[in-house]
Parts: sequence; structure tokens; C-alpha cells
Amino acid sequence: MTHSHDRENDMTKAHRTGPALTRRATLRMMTAGGAIGLLAPNLLGQPALAQPAEPTGRIVVGLSQEPTVFNPLMPHIEVDDGVAFSLFDALFRITPEGEIVPNLAAEVPTVENGGLSEDGLEWRIKLRDDVTWHDGEPFTAEDVKFTLELITDPAFRAWRTTGHDLVRDIEVVSPTEITWRMEEPFAPYMSFLTETFILPEHILGAAEDPNEAAFNQAPVGTGAFKWGERQPGDNLTLVANPDYHGDGPYVEQLVFKYIPDMTVLYTQFRSGEIDLVGQAYITPDNYEEARTLEDREVTLVPRATVESIYLNQALPQFQDKAVREALYKAIDRKSIIDILYFGVPSEIETFMPPTSAYYNPTLPEHEFDLEEAARLLDEAGWVPGPDGIRQKDGVRLSFSNSTTTGAHLREQAQQFIQQTFGQIGVEMTIENLPPAVMWGEFWGQSQFDTAMVGITYLIGADPDVTNRFHSKAIAAQGGAGSNNAQYSNPEVDALLEEGARTFDIERRKEIYQEVQAIIREDLPFLPLFLYTNVYGHKAGMAGFEPNANTRTESWNAAGWYWN
Repeated sequence: MTHSHDRENDMTKAHRTGPALTRRATLRMMTAGGAIGLLAPNLLGQPALAQPAEPTGRIVVGLSQEPTVFNPLMPHIEVDDGVAFSLFDALFRITPEGEIVPNLAAEVPTVENGGLSEDGLEWRIKLRDDVTWHDGEPFTAEDVKFTLELITDPAFRAWRTTGHDLVRDIEVVSPTEITWRMEEPFAPYMSFLTETFILPEHILGAAEDPNEAAFNQAPVGTGAFKWGERQPGDNLTLVANPDYHGDGPYVEQLVFKYIPDMTVLYTQFRSGEIDLVGQAYITPDNYEEARTLEDREVTLVPRATVESIYLNQALPQFQDKAVREALYKAIDRKSIIDILYFGVPSEIETFMPPTSAYYNPTLPEHEFDLEEAARLLDEAGWVPGPDGIRQKDGVRLSFSNSTTTGAHLREQAQQFIQQTFGQIGVEMTIENLPPAVMWGEFWGQSQFDTAMVGITYLIGADPDVTNRFHSKAIAAQGGAGSNNAQYSNPEVDALLEEGARTFDIERRKEIYQEVQAIIREDLPFLPLFLYTNVYGHKAGMAGFEPNANTRTESWNAAGWYWN
């Protein structure tokens, strides 16, 4: 997954001083055992039986955060996606292999079938004629037109408008056919449409304010499951849609249970109270035991999600590149991976997963070096004040770091990083928040100093990251997007704009590898590791399939059933 290099040499370089060994010993004491390698999964599954003729039983998904946003076009976090994929459909979906397939559309438009013009500007989408909304009303091209126009309505709080803002002249040709043109070519748009869930025009079109509509708390979709009952702070129950146009559903109820403490989440998997561990999955420190549990299927799955420390570039101390470089040097990343996370994740220097064709393998490798970190700060004029904390031009090198309460491995990593930062005269306080607060405006409007966060940057398998790194995607500055680090680099902006207009794969590789190189140089975030998720579910549960091209384990809950 990451660059191959000599482990012993790395360990020697990273821990050549006594204090580093002491830190490793301290870190070991935070955990319940020693580090382990990447062990083979324990697959206890039985041969799958045929799916039931009628939905039967229920599946309980345990989540470490509570889904709270049920209009999938509005700003939301990853746990909300499992609900969205179950309630709604998009025009297309993306498979684990990266293939885009029809969903509400009858076919994927191509130049060959007349759905796309050769210049990528003219689109013609043919829709299925057998789809109904959960309230029995027929799904038509009017719903697609309404959805695309709602996303770009300035009064609507859209999650992201990139790509959609290029759509012009939408025309409903018939109930099953719709056309539009793009203002300019946008190569990622097909991938974006795999996560653009279509909403009902006959309900939301009549709402006085779609941002506050009753629909947002009891939505109506076309998906395999219908809204059932929500108990805030505890669980959400969806029920089978017997009129679903696709395969499934095969269970009567799909329950998302909210368990904010990661240790309790695992305990309930072990005891059988939940059937599948959803985000943030089984923590690596429980993997060794989990793989030995009877009647459980536990497996390691590399993901496209990168854990990192986001630095809010609006703070004066982070506008100094030397500070960002020094902080990265002062993180003993290898110890965090090996000891706290039991060697399960892998090192990474970029937002692009190594499985992507656009991954840049030539980026500089991180080195833990406190002496070099201190030297960088000295040279940049950050001198220790009376209390030992460095300062420059009246600014103290002090900031808070925030993540979700109850994420015990993150909390231990924070404490470890806090200690090493302290050794170079940097003060990092820890101010964690409940998930609903952490990932609300505090995160979305860049109200944090620094944040420890795991992010999947790609939409589908497309490399476009305009939504995360373009200066126009800074929500805190009035933009539309998720550039929560408030990162701004005109060169990156220009490359992202070119990449979005470019269909030639080789040229796109050059563009996105250059974007990775610049961002690695600028360090608006400090990469900690690439996730390897520990998935776990009961052995009798069939149909579960990981998909690194989506942000949720529940992307295909319609296909789940009990043996």
C-alpha cells in the first residue's frame, strides 16, 4: 500500500534518542497489549443461501456517531450516508470495482449510445419507468430536474455545488428522458452523480423553505427502505420497501443504533446486540480478539480514508509554513500506528489512496525528528517565552485540537502528540466535543483551531478534490464546499480547474500528481495514516460487500439477508 522501505532503519532514525524510547514506553502503557502485525482475517462465513422471497428479520448496524441529516443534498457527514443510500437512489451507482452502473437511469450515457456528445457537453439520460416514491407517486424526469436545480438554488444549503453549477438548459423530454448541457466539460460529473440522490419534486417543490421542510426529518425516497421510526440519541429504524424497483430488500427492518463510546460499540458486537459494526468500525486494539470470536466474520479492508490533523489556515500561527513543517516533524507517527493502532493502518503522505491510478508515489516520506522541528522554529523566529511556549510577533504557538469524545484511540493519540509538541515549546490543548457538535458548524464553518479527522477525499473513484482544496470551496468564507482547512493556493486552484476540464487520463494523472506534490509541500493537514478498517458482522449475515468507492458500509444494504 505504501512505499517499501527498511523498517529497522526507519525505527533507528525515528528513535535514536533516549526520550523517544521513553515516549514509546509511555504509549505502550496507554494500551492493553503490545503491537501486532497485519494478521490474516478469520472468515467464519458459511456458503450463502438463496435470498428469501419476502423480507424477513432485521439487521442492526452499530454506529459510533448519530445520523442527524436526512436530506442527502444538505451538508452531512459519513454516517449519514448509510441512511441516504438505503432511503434514496441516484441516477447511477459505483461498484467496488469502480464501475459506474445504472440505478434510477436505465443506462449509463455514453457517446456510443447517444447519451453523451463527444465534447462531453450534451447529456441525454434515459430513466427507468418502473420506479415509485415511498408514498406511491411515480418517479419521473421532473424529479431529476427539480433536484439538479435545487442544488444550485442560492437559498438552499447544498452540501456541494461543484459540477452541478455547470449544468444549463435542463429539459424534460418525457417522463423517462431528460437532457441538459454543461457550460464547460467536467470530467468527474458522472462520478458525482453516483452520490447525487434524487429528491421528490411533488413534496419538496411545495415546501416554503426546503432547508427547514418537514421532509428533512421524515424523508420520502425511492430506495430499498422506507422511513420507520427515529429515537434521537438512540436509534433509527428503516422498514422494507416492498415496491422497490431493484433487487431486495431481504430484511424487514434496517436499524442504525447509535453507540458513541467505541469500546461499548465493540462490546455490543461481541455480545451480539448489534449484527454489524458500522463506522467507525472495530478499533484496531480489539482486532486480535475480534478475529477469534465464534460466529463472527471479521476482516481487514484497506480504505480510501486518511486520518490527519487539519490546521485551520486562518490562524496566524499556521500561516507560517515553518510551523506546519515543524509540527509534522514533531509527530511520532510510526509509534502511533504500531502501538496505539496495533500496526493495522499504513503510512501515507497524501489524500489520494494508493489504490488510485492517480496516486503520487514520489512524495517525500515523513521523518520524526524533534531536533529538526526545533531548528525550523528557531530559524523562523519562534522563540520560547517566559512560560516556555514559543512566540513570535505577539502570537503564542498555542492552539487546541478537537475530535469526537468517546474515540479512545484518537484521544490517546492526542495525548501522545501533545507530549511531543510540548518538548519543542508548542502548547496543544485538547478540547473534544460530542459528534453532533464536532461535525456541525464547528467543523463545517472552520471554527476549530486544529482537528483530528478521517476523510475520504474522492467522490466515487474520480480524483477531483475541488470540494476539499479549491479556495472557492471554503464555506467559512462564503464558498460552497468542504475546504475546512481554509487552504488557498492559486496554483492548486488552476490545476484543479484544468483537471476538471480534462478527459485525457494521462494528462489528468500529471495534474493530480502535481496537486498532491504541492499540498504535501504546503501541509494544510498533517497525514497520520491511511485507514485499514476492521469490519465485523455475524457469520449468518450474507450479502455484505465492502466498497472503497463509497463512504459507507451500508451502500448495498438492499442486498443483505440472513442465511
